Amino acid sequence: MAWNEPGGNDKDPWGGGGGNRNGGGPPDLDEILRKLQRKLGGLFGGRSGAGGGEPGKFPWALIAIVAAVLYGLLGFYQVDANESAVVLRLGKYHSTEASGLHWNPPLIDSVTKVNMTEVRTERTTGQMLTEDANIVDIILQVQWYIDDAEAYVLRVADPLKSLQEATDSALRHVVGSESLDGVISKSRGKVANDTQERLQEYLDMYQTGIQINVVNLTEAKAPPEVQDAFDDVTKAREDEVRLQNEAQAYANEVIPVARGRAQRIKEEAEAYKTKVVELAHGETVRFEKLLQEYQRAPEVTRERLYLDTVQTVMSNTSKVMVDVEGGNNMMYLPLDKLAQGGADSAIQRKHVSPAVIEEVSDRVMERIRTEVSNNRRNRGTVR
Repeated sequence: MAWNEPGGNDKDPWGGGGGNRNGGGPPDLDEILRKLQRKLGGLFGGRSGAGGGEPGKFPWALIAIVAAVLYGLLGFYQVDANESAVVLRLGKYHSTEASGLHWNPPLIDSVTKVNMTEVRTERTTGQMLTEDANIVDIILQVQWYIDDAEAYVLRVADPLKSLQEATDSALRHVVGSESLDGVISKSRGKVANDTQERLQEYLDMYQTGIQINVVNLTEAKAPPEVQDAFDDVTKAREDEVRLQNEAQAYANEVIPVARGRAQRIKEEAEAYKTKVVELAHGETVRFEKLLQEYQRAPEVTRERLYLDTVQTVMSNTSKVMVDVEGGNNMMYLPLDKLAQGGADSAIQRKHVSPAVIEEVSDRVMERIRTEVSNNRRNRGTVR
């Protein structure tokens, strides 16, 4: 039965006794708050009674609840995907939190967030002494990132200052082991690599939590006072390299040609050797066969050899002079003129063929043979 229905005796659920002060209207809000305050005061040790609590008392319990809620809410924090959070509890290392939503008790824990993926750059400049007691101006860039959040936050007081000092120390050690020429031109890459290795050793030894990504030797030059002299040296070195390259190119061009020519001469010599040997072998076989024929018919073979020799000699000359034994006249045969005249006549007349010229030549040779034979016969008769 509702409290305000008939027969309900007008009982107020808020404990107000028999009836509403407002004559049956809705309950008074101030009265409700006072009753709630009295109940809370009773829970937290305050005095309560039918007549209400002490007037003017401050609501400490409500403030405590609100403060507790705010305290709980302030303890939540978010760690991004590229970050790590180092948690200290009462000033002592507690944990390292990964990305996500976390809670820690405020005023008890302190949280330091560190970006683990950002690549930072440090730049170092200065004049340094080389191994050969020369001074060089150097500009060096170091790219690095945080590898260990706990070490970066807690192990060293100032990681950036430690990085700068370690970079300067490593660079001076490496430059002091190289000559000026090497630092400026020949060994720039080696200087950068050695500096990175030594710098990483220093940082690991100091437990800075820093990882070196790359070291770039952006500039290395002599001091301005002697820069002109070093420019001349650099130009001379470039000329030296250029001349060496040109000489090498010329050698690459000439040597293969010379080798090919030598190979060709060698092969020609081998061919000539083979030719001479084969010709000598052929002449030997021919001579042996002629010897056999000569032994069978000396006169015929001697006559044949004589005629073959005359034919060979006459075939290689354009003029022939025949001295007949026992005669006073010498026969002159200008074969080149005869051949030329016969060819011109054949071209002009168009009825003299090469066969006619060959027939004339045969007749001349036959006449010469006849005269030689008659002379020999006459010579034999006189004897």
